[in-house]
Amino acid sequence: MALIVLPTAGAVFGSLIGLAAVLVWRVRETRGPVSLKKIVIPPLGMATGFTMFLVPAFRIPWTWALAAFLTGAIALAYPLLRTSKLVCQGDLVLMQRSNAFFVVILALAAIRLLARGYFDTILTFKQTGSLFFILAFGTILRWRISMLLEYRELKSRSKRLVALAEASGSRS
Repeated sequence: MALIVLPTAGAVFGSLIGLAAVLVWRVRETRGPVSLKKIVIPPLGMATGFTMFLVPAFRIPWTWALAAFLTGAIALAYPLLRTSKLVCQGDLVLMQRSNAFFVVILALAAIRLLARGYFDTILTFKQTGSLFFILAFGTILRWRISMLLEYRELKSRSKRLVALAEASGSRS
C-alpha cells in the first residue's frame, strides 16, 4: 500500500512559484475588459502541452487520462465556475472579482501538492506530470467554455439592448 510521501522542498518551491504566478495573472485579468481572445487563448496555448505525449515516458493509460480530465472538468472546475462572474459595464464585459477565488486557488494548489505526494509513489515523475496536466486542462477548458458562453450571452444581450434603445429613440 502506497503512503503519501511529503513533497520535496523543490516541489513545494516550484508549486509556490506557480501559485504566485496564477494569483498575479488573476489580479491582472480582472483589471481590464474581457475579450474573446482573452477567454480562448489560455486553453489553446495550454493545449500545446499535449505534445509531451509524443515522448513515450509521459504516456499514461487512456482510462487514467479520462479520469483525470473528468475530475478536473467536473470537481475542480466547479469552484472556479462559482467564484467567477462576467458583468457588463456599458459595452465592456468585465470579470467580477471574488475573494473566494483566491481561497479556491489556494485549496486547489494544496490538493495538487498532496495528491502529487501520493501519485509520485505509484507513478513515474513524468507520468504524474502528465496526469496533472490533463487534470488542469480539464479544469481550465470547462471554466473557459463556461466563460465563453457567458461572454457571448452578455454581448448578445448588450446588442439587443442597444438596438432596443435605438429603436425607441427613433420613435420619439
